[in-house]
Amino acid sequence: MQLFILRPMPPVNNHFPDPTIRRKFQQRLLRWYARHRRDLPWRKTSDPYKILVSEVMLQQTQVDRVVPKYKQFLRKYPSIEVLASASVNDVEAAWRPLGYNIRPVRLHAIAQETVQQHGGKIPASLEKLQAFKGIGRYTAGAVMSFAFRKDAPILDTNVKRLLQRVFLGSMNGNGSKPVKRLWDLSETLIPKGKGYDFNQAMMDLGALICTARKPNCSICPMRALCISYPWDKENKSCLKLRRLSR
Repeated sequence: MQLFILRPMPPVNNHFPDPTIRRKFQQRLLRWYARHRRDLPWRKTSDPYKILVSEVMLQQTQVDRVVPKYKQFLRKYPSIEVLASASVNDVEAAWRPLGYNIRPVRLHAIAQETVQQHGGKIPASLEKLQAFKGIGRYTAGAVMSFAFRKDAPILDTNVKRLLQRVFLGSMNGNGSKPVKRLWDLSETLIPKGKGYDFNQAMMDLGALICTARKPNCSICPMRALCISYPWDKENKSCLKLRRLSR
Protein backbone atom coordinates (compact mmCIF):
# COMPACT_ATOMS: atom_id res chain seq x y z
CA MET A 1 0.00 0.00 0.00
CA GLN A 2 1.35 3.38 -0.98
CA LEU A 3 1.22 5.98 1.79
CA PHE A 4 0.78 9.71 1.27
CA ILE A 5 1.77 12.33 3.77
CA LEU A 6 -0.76 15.15 3.82
CA ARG A 7 0.87 18.39 4.89
CA PRO A 8 -0.87 21.68 5.62
CA MET A 9 -0.98 23.83 2.52
CA PRO A 10 0.45 27.36 2.72
CA PRO A 11 -2.02 30.24 3.05
CA VAL A 12 -3.18 32.01 -0.09
CA ASN A 13 -0.99 35.09 -0.40
CA ASN A 14 1.60 36.61 -2.74
CA HIS A 15 3.50 33.31 -2.77
CA PHE A 16 0.61 30.85 -3.22
CA PRO A 17 -0.40 30.15 -5.84
CA ASP A 18 3.01 30.70 -7.40
CA PRO A 19 2.83 33.98 -9.38
CA THR A 20 3.83 32.19 -12.59
CA ILE A 21 1.11 29.57 -12.16
CA ARG A 22 -1.37 32.29 -11.24
CA ARG A 23 -0.60 34.25 -14.40
CA LYS A 24 -0.85 31.14 -16.59
CA PHE A 25 -4.20 30.23 -15.04
CA GLN A 26 -5.54 33.72 -15.76
CA GLN A 27 -4.27 33.81 -19.34
CA ARG A 28 -5.43 30.31 -20.25
CA LEU A 29 -8.82 30.84 -18.70
CA LEU A 30 -9.51 34.12 -20.48
CA ARG A 31 -8.30 32.77 -23.84
CA TRP A 32 -10.56 29.74 -23.47
CA TYR A 33 -13.51 31.93 -22.46
CA ALA A 34 -13.11 34.19 -25.49
CA ARG A 35 -13.77 31.18 -27.72
CA HIS A 36 -16.21 29.09 -25.68
CA ARG A 37 -18.30 31.33 -23.45
CA ARG A 38 -21.98 30.56 -23.12
CA ASP A 39 -24.56 32.87 -24.66
CA LEU A 40 -26.84 33.61 -21.70
CA PRO A 41 -29.52 36.34 -21.56
CA TRP A 42 -28.33 37.87 -18.28
CA ARG A 43 -24.94 38.48 -19.86
CA LYS A 44 -26.57 40.96 -22.23
CA THR A 45 -27.51 43.43 -19.52
CA SER A 46 -25.81 45.41 -16.77
CA ASP A 47 -29.10 46.16 -15.00
CA PRO A 48 -28.49 45.16 -11.34
CA TYR A 49 -32.15 44.18 -10.92
CA LYS A 50 -32.14 41.78 -13.87
CA ILE A 51 -28.80 40.30 -12.80
CA LEU A 52 -30.10 39.84 -9.27
CA VAL A 53 -33.17 38.03 -10.63
CA SER A 54 -30.93 35.69 -12.63
CA GLU A 55 -28.65 34.97 -9.67
CA VAL A 56 -31.55 34.19 -7.34
CA MET A 57 -33.09 31.90 -9.96
CA LEU A 58 -29.77 30.13 -10.51
CA GLN A 59 -29.48 29.19 -6.84
CA GLN A 60 -29.72 25.39 -6.89
CA THR A 61 -31.34 25.40 -10.35
CA GLN A 62 -29.82 24.42 -13.68
CA VAL A 63 -29.18 27.05 -16.33
CA ASP A 64 -31.38 25.45 -19.00
CA ARG A 65 -34.37 25.57 -16.64
CA VAL A 66 -33.71 29.16 -15.64
CA VAL A 67 -33.38 30.73 -19.13
CA PRO A 68 -37.06 30.55 -20.21
CA LYS A 69 -38.37 31.46 -16.75
CA TYR A 70 -35.97 34.41 -16.51
CA LYS A 71 -37.34 35.88 -19.74
CA GLN A 72 -40.94 35.21 -18.74
CA PHE A 73 -40.48 36.68 -15.26
CA LEU A 74 -38.93 39.88 -16.58
CA ARG A 75 -41.72 40.35 -19.08
CA LYS A 76 -44.16 40.38 -16.16
CA TYR A 77 -41.90 42.29 -13.74
CA PRO A 78 -39.62 44.45 -15.92
CA SER A 79 -38.37 46.66 -13.08
CA ILE A 80 -37.77 46.44 -9.38
CA GLU A 81 -40.58 48.95 -8.80
CA VAL A 82 -43.07 46.74 -10.65
CA LEU A 83 -41.95 43.71 -8.66
CA ALA A 84 -42.17 45.60 -5.36
CA SER A 85 -45.76 46.69 -6.08
CA ALA A 86 -46.94 43.18 -6.96
CA SER A 87 -48.55 40.81 -4.49
CA VAL A 88 -46.25 38.17 -3.11
CA ASN A 89 -48.77 35.48 -4.10
CA ASP A 90 -48.61 36.59 -7.73
CA VAL A 91 -44.80 36.58 -7.62
CA GLU A 92 -44.79 33.06 -6.20
CA ALA A 93 -47.15 31.94 -8.98
CA ALA A 94 -44.95 33.53 -11.65
CA TRP A 95 -41.93 31.72 -10.22
CA ARG A 96 -43.36 28.22 -10.64
CA PRO A 97 -42.19 25.60 -11.47
CA LEU A 98 -38.60 26.53 -10.53
CA GLY A 99 -39.09 25.31 -6.97
CA TYR A 100 -37.43 26.44 -3.71
CA ASN A 101 -40.34 28.84 -3.33
CA ILE A 102 -38.78 30.82 -0.51
CA ARG A 103 -36.71 32.49 -3.24
CA PRO A 104 -39.54 34.54 -4.85
CA VAL A 105 -40.73 35.55 -1.39
CA ARG A 106 -37.29 36.86 -0.48
CA LEU A 107 -36.79 38.48 -3.89
CA HIS A 108 -40.09 40.31 -3.48
CA ALA A 109 -39.01 41.48 0.00
CA ILE A 110 -35.67 42.67 -1.41
CA ALA A 111 -37.53 44.65 -4.07
CA GLN A 112 -39.75 46.32 -1.51
CA GLU A 113 -36.82 47.13 0.78
CA THR A 114 -34.84 48.51 -2.15
CA VAL A 115 -37.68 50.81 -3.15
CA GLN A 116 -38.40 51.92 0.42
CA GLN A 117 -34.85 52.34 1.72
CA HIS A 118 -32.62 52.79 -1.34
CA GLY A 119 -34.77 54.81 -3.72
CA GLY A 120 -35.29 51.84 -6.02
CA LYS A 121 -31.58 51.37 -6.68
CA ILE A 122 -29.84 48.15 -5.70
CA PRO A 123 -26.84 49.22 -3.61
CA ALA A 124 -23.36 48.76 -5.09
CA SER A 125 -21.89 47.49 -1.84
CA LEU A 126 -21.04 43.97 -0.72
CA GLU A 127 -21.99 44.77 2.84
CA LYS A 128 -25.32 46.36 1.95
CA LEU A 129 -26.20 43.56 -0.46
CA GLN A 130 -25.50 40.91 2.16
CA ALA A 131 -27.71 42.80 4.60
CA PHE A 132 -30.72 41.70 2.51
CA LYS A 133 -32.24 38.44 3.69
CA GLY A 134 -31.62 35.88 0.95
CA ILE A 135 -28.40 37.40 -0.43
CA GLY A 136 -25.28 35.59 0.68
CA ARG A 137 -21.65 36.18 -0.14
CA TYR A 138 -21.84 34.48 -3.53
CA THR A 139 -24.91 36.37 -4.78
CA ALA A 140 -23.53 39.68 -3.48
CA GLY A 141 -20.22 39.02 -5.26
CA ALA A 142 -22.00 38.09 -8.48
CA VAL A 143 -24.08 41.29 -8.46
CA MET A 144 -21.00 43.39 -7.72
CA SER A 145 -19.02 41.67 -10.46
CA PHE A 146 -21.66 41.33 -13.19
CA ALA A 147 -23.73 44.47 -12.62
CA PHE A 148 -21.23 46.95 -11.19
CA ARG A 149 -18.08 45.52 -12.85
CA LYS A 150 -16.14 45.30 -9.60
CA ASP A 151 -13.37 42.75 -9.02
CA ALA A 152 -15.43 40.90 -6.42
CA PRO A 153 -14.81 37.17 -5.87
CA ILE A 154 -17.48 34.55 -6.41
CA LEU A 155 -17.64 30.93 -5.33
CA ASP A 156 -20.49 28.87 -6.72
CA THR A 157 -20.47 25.09 -7.11
CA ASN A 158 -18.65 25.16 -10.44
CA VAL A 159 -15.96 27.56 -9.25
CA LYS A 160 -15.42 25.59 -6.04
CA ARG A 161 -14.85 22.40 -7.99
CA LEU A 162 -12.50 24.04 -10.49
CA LEU A 163 -10.31 25.75 -7.87
CA GLN A 164 -10.28 22.72 -5.61
CA ARG A 165 -9.04 20.42 -8.37
CA VAL A 166 -6.53 22.79 -9.99
CA PHE A 167 -4.89 24.24 -6.86
CA LEU A 168 -5.72 22.07 -3.84
CA GLY A 169 -6.50 18.56 -5.04
CA SER A 170 -7.55 16.14 -2.31
CA MET A 171 -5.38 17.87 0.25
CA ASN A 172 -7.79 17.27 3.12
CA GLY A 173 -7.80 13.53 2.72
CA ASN A 174 -11.32 13.32 4.10
CA GLY A 175 -12.79 14.98 1.00
CA SER A 176 -13.91 18.13 2.81
CA LYS A 177 -13.49 21.46 1.06
CA PRO A 178 -11.60 24.28 2.75
CA VAL A 179 -14.13 26.99 1.94
CA LYS A 180 -12.08 29.91 3.28
CA ARG A 181 -9.07 28.91 1.19
CA LEU A 182 -11.28 28.65 -1.88
CA TRP A 183 -12.71 32.12 -1.27
CA ASP A 184 -9.16 33.44 -0.83
CA LEU A 185 -8.12 31.77 -4.08
CA SER A 186 -11.11 33.16 -5.94
CA GLU A 187 -10.22 36.65 -4.76
CA THR A 188 -6.47 36.57 -5.29
CA LEU A 189 -6.69 35.07 -8.79
CA ILE A 190 -8.81 37.87 -10.30
CA PRO A 191 -6.72 39.92 -12.77
CA LYS A 192 -7.10 43.59 -11.92
CA GLY A 193 -9.99 45.16 -13.80
CA LYS A 194 -11.11 41.88 -15.38
CA GLY A 195 -13.36 40.47 -12.69
CA TYR A 196 -16.42 40.27 -14.94
CA ASP A 197 -14.88 38.10 -17.66
CA PHE A 198 -12.71 36.14 -15.22
CA ASN A 199 -15.62 35.14 -12.99
CA GLN A 200 -17.87 34.25 -15.91
CA ALA A 201 -15.01 32.20 -17.37
CA MET A 202 -14.47 30.22 -14.17
CA MET A 203 -18.16 29.36 -14.02
CA ASP A 204 -18.22 28.32 -17.68
CA LEU A 205 -15.10 26.16 -17.42
CA GLY A 206 -16.52 24.44 -14.34
CA ALA A 207 -19.89 23.90 -16.02
CA LEU A 208 -18.63 22.76 -19.43
CA ILE A 209 -15.23 21.08 -18.89
CA CYS A 210 -14.37 20.54 -15.21
CA THR A 211 -17.69 18.86 -14.51
CA ALA A 212 -18.52 16.92 -11.37
CA ARG A 213 -18.81 13.39 -12.74
CA LYS A 214 -16.89 13.27 -16.01
CA PRO A 215 -14.45 16.15 -16.37
CA ASN A 216 -13.21 16.49 -19.93
CA CYS A 217 -9.53 16.73 -19.02
CA SER A 218 -8.35 15.97 -22.56
CA ILE A 219 -9.47 19.41 -23.78
CA CYS A 220 -9.09 21.35 -20.53
CA PRO A 221 -6.80 24.41 -20.83
CA MET A 222 -5.70 23.86 -17.20
CA ARG A 223 -4.48 20.31 -17.71
CA ALA A 224 -0.78 21.22 -17.37
CA LEU A 225 -1.43 23.28 -14.22
CA CYS A 226 -3.91 21.03 -12.44
CA ILE A 227 -2.54 19.07 -9.48
CA SER A 228 -5.51 16.68 -9.72
CA TYR A 229 -4.79 15.72 -13.33
CA PRO A 230 -5.29 13.01 -14.48
CA TRP A 231 -8.66 12.95 -12.74
CA ASP A 232 -9.75 9.49 -11.66
CA LYS A 233 -12.97 9.49 -9.68
CA GLU A 234 -12.32 5.97 -8.42
CA ASN A 235 -8.81 6.80 -7.30
CA LYS A 236 -8.66 9.99 -5.22
CA SER A 237 -4.97 9.39 -4.64
CA CYS A 238 -4.23 10.77 -8.10
CA LEU A 239 -3.10 13.99 -6.41
CA LYS A 240 0.41 14.77 -7.53
CA LEU A 241 2.73 15.22 -4.59
CA ARG A 242 4.95 17.53 -6.58
CA ARG A 243 4.33 19.66 -9.59
CA LEU A 244 5.64 18.53 -12.92
CA SER A 245 7.31 21.01 -15.21
CA ARG A 246 4.71 23.17 -16.95
